[in-house]
Amino acid sequence: MRGLLFTFLGGALITLQGVANARISHDIGTWQTATITQFTGFITALCILIFVRDGKWKRFKQVKPLYLLGGAFGAVVIFSNVTAIQAIGVTLTISTLLIAQLILTFLIDSNGWFGVEKQQMKLPQFIGIGMMIVGVIILRY
Repeated sequence: MRGLLFTFLGGALITLQGVANARISHDIGTWQTATITQFTGFITALCILIFVRDGKWKRFKQVKPLYLLGGAFGAVVIFSNVTAIQAIGVTLTISTLLIAQLILTFLIDSNGWFGVEKQQMKLPQFIGIGMMIVGVIILRY
């Protein structure tokens, strides 16, 4: 249950962040918006980290350098979402974003990339992704 609550919260905040970023970008520019968003995210995470103090920083050297690029991906995510929201609207942007996420996670799971356990993908997963794609096509036209 806790995982579902955090998933719902994350999904809602991604949408709100995208809308807010699109508004900010309209006023000051997309890369400026990405910079502000990443900076305020950093400050928020740092404040939470200061209070949590769980000692996991000691394992920082165990992280593969490739995985440290997550923040750089975040800047491109913000740019892409802002640009897409301004071009095609919030609903179509988020719908398409979810399909892209599902397709990539499908590939990651089925191939065992990034150290995740391989998952056997079956017909229901293919049907689900296909239905989402059809849904986006219906939303678009």
